[in-house]
Amino acid sequence: MDKRASDKTRARYQRIAPVYDLMESLPEQRFKHWRRRLWSLAEGPRVLEVGVGTGKNMPFYPEEIEVTAVDLTPGMLERAGKKAKELNLDVDLRLGDVQELDFPDASFDSVVATFVFCSVADAQLGLGELQRVVKPGGKVLMLEHVRSKRPLLGVLMDLANPLVVRVMGANINRRTVDSVRESGLSIVNVEDIGMGDIFKLIVARRPS
Repeated sequence: MDKRASDKTRARYQRIAPVYDLMESLPEQRFKHWRRRLWSLAEGPRVLEVGVGTGKNMPFYPEEIEVTAVDLTPGMLERAGKKAKELNLDVDLRLGDVQELDFPDASFDSVVATFVFCSVADAQLGLGELQRVVKPGGKVLMLEHVRSKRPLLGVLMDLANPLVVRVMGANINRRTVDSVRESGLSIVNVEDIGMGDIFKLIVARRPS
C-alpha cells in the first residue's frame, strides 16, 4: 500500500472536513434519494460502511442491522460521531483505511460504500479488502461517479481531474465498474442513476 498517497488523501479531506457538508449541500438533495435506495438493499445483520465521512448515510441505516463504519480522516469521523448521537444511533465508528481493513475474513454480511472509490489511492487493493471482509455470497453495494464513455465529456473530465483532486480530493475520471469487475467480485447489477452514464448504483457479491 502506498501510504504517502493515503496520507495525501487524508490531509485533503481533513482540510475540508469543517465545510464538507456545506460544500455538498446542493448535490446532496439528489444524493440522499440514492443513498436511501442503496441502503434498502443491504443484508444484515452485520454491515460495514467504508468511507462513512460525516455520516450522510446514517439517516438511512435500516433498523434491523448492526453497522460498523470506517473512515480515513479523523475530522470526518468526529462529525460522523456527532451525527450518530443526533440520530441516537449505536454505530461502531473506527478510524481506518479501506486498503487495509482491520477485520477478520468474512466478518460482514454486506459492505456499503458511497462515493468512496473516487478517492482510494489503490482501488484494486481496496476492493480486494471489501471482498475479503464480506462473507461468501455477501453483498457489496456502491454508489459512485465514474468517467463518462461519451468521448468529448470523457476527455473534459480527464483534463479537469487534476484540479478537482487538488481541491476536493476526489477523482472524476475513475473507471470504477471495470475495477469492481477486475477485482473478482461478481457484478449483479449496474444502473445509471444520474447525469447520463456518470453516476452508478453497483450491486456485487463475493463469489460463494
